[in-house]
Amino acid sequence: MDLVIIAVAFFSGFLMLRCQMPPLVGFLIAGFALHAAGYTSTPLIQSLADLGVTLLLFTIGLKLDVKSLLNKEIWFGATLHNAMTTALFTLCLLAFKAIGLSAFSQLNINDLALIAFALSFSSTVFAIKALQEKGEMNATYGTLAIGVLIMQDIFAVIFLTIASGKVPGIEALLLFALPLARPLLFKLLDRAGHGEVLVLYAMFLALVAGAGLFDAVGMKPDLGALILGMLMSAHPRASEMAKSLFNLKELFLVCFFLNIGLSEQPTMQGLLIALMLLLLLPLKGLLYYLIFSGFKFRVRTSLFATLSLFNYSEFGLIVGGIAYQMGIMPGSVLVAIAIAVSLSFVLAAPLNTFSHKIYAFASPYLHDPNPDRIHHNDQLISLGSAKVVILGMGRIGSGAYDELEADYPSCVLGIEARDDSVELHRSEGRRVIQGDATDPDFWSRVTSSKQLELILLAMPNSQANTIAMHQINQLNFKGKVAAIAKYPDELEQLKSLGVDEAYNIYSEAGAGFARHVKEQLR
Repeated sequence: MDLVIIAVAFFSGFLMLRCQMPPLVGFLIAGFALHAAGYTSTPLIQSLADLGVTLLLFTIGLKLDVKSLLNKEIWFGATLHNAMTTALFTLCLLAFKAIGLSAFSQLNINDLALIAFALSFSSTVFAIKALQEKGEMNATYGTLAIGVLIMQDIFAVIFLTIASGKVPGIEALLLFALPLARPLLFKLLDRAGHGEVLVLYAMFLALVAGAGLFDAVGMKPDLGALILGMLMSAHPRASEMAKSLFNLKELFLVCFFLNIGLSEQPTMQGLLIALMLLLLLPLKGLLYYLIFSGFKFRVRTSLFATLSLFNYSEFGLIVGGIAYQMGIMPGSVLVAIAIAVSLSFVLAAPLNTFSHKIYAFASPYLHDPNPDRIHHNDQLISLGSAKVVILGMGRIGSGAYDELEADYPSCVLGIEARDDSVELHRSEGRRVIQGDATDPDFWSRVTSSKQLELILLAMPNSQANTIAMHQINQLNFKGKVAAIAKYPDELEQLKSLGVDEAYNIYSEAGAGFARHVKEQLR
């Protein structure tokens, strides 16, 4: 049975990929199709799905700047949205009850508020997956969306603890001693190498020291994985650890999306209720947009963050399951929530895929705040006297910066999306500013670009380099553009967009090594 499920998932995901759609849509469709054919979820699929979610939250923690959660737009924005959405959805569900919808006829206002609360959350798994596929995890809107999702996860933990009646034991207080173990954990990471031991150590931290420890003291396991990741995020090799888990995590998450479709039997009544719940989704999105705009983010940031969160959460299924076990929710409503969650993923996937086109269509009708009132992460960008700009200041971008600085003294400028990376480069003497080069508004916000002679696209994600090149083409830039890529087809795509020189980072690394050896051995 597992072999059939894997085969169908592959062909469905591959078909969606060829149709320029996220593969996860194919995995969801595969789950529904398999369920209709009589297949059900297996213990193996369920276990792998749980592992995928746990590893996802651990890798989020590895990349998370804890201080960002203290920003008002994160903690207050998430709290405000949760409260307003719950209240608004409760009124809508009362209206459904008033018009005679049988599934809600036996539910009182407290039961309806519980359903509304469950629907107020957005899916962490879906949003992070969509951001990763677009290479925009570190974009301003990406960090905003992730911060809101983490706050929602905290709300979920509080609710589940209260609803289950499972109060953490006195031993849970020992979790406050976890920061004391960080020096030891750091030393182990220093000695873990770069191969399979590093991957195994990451699995140990996520599943044993994180999820396992928290579960043992009566806390939500996934929260433990997130906190262990946050604990390790300050280590210089945290990013390497996250990359080592990438393929493993992605494989397990396939099982998560499959499991959604395999777990519930759709009914006609459930489908009709789910479609009515989907009608509420635009209201949820509108509240997100209004709240983000209220914090003076630009239209692009507010819109993209909203689209990332424009879905229902698998948390709704958890709340529904608890309510069903307690006898306060009919089975038909539980099935409807499951279908609504799945359909919201199918709806949100293309919206995120074509988010740039949606923005291009909507931007003439929406207006940014006054320049002097825009949020500090969205301010106008000055390139100063720079003649060379490097987009992406990772290892390759940093090396290029140091090499070009000798030829263009004080005229090289790096652009980096992550604030902490910007500060690190500045401390090392490089001129680097914070900015998202994939932002369609990025170059329009630049105050001085006529003197530019060379642009280097050094972002590790090829799609991000491609998007940035599209923006450069719209400027009618007359200078030279060079880019990096990992695969031959990516090189061809970049050259077709007008890149003057495109380099395969793997083959060029080998050639550079050979040249260095020949020079040293002469």
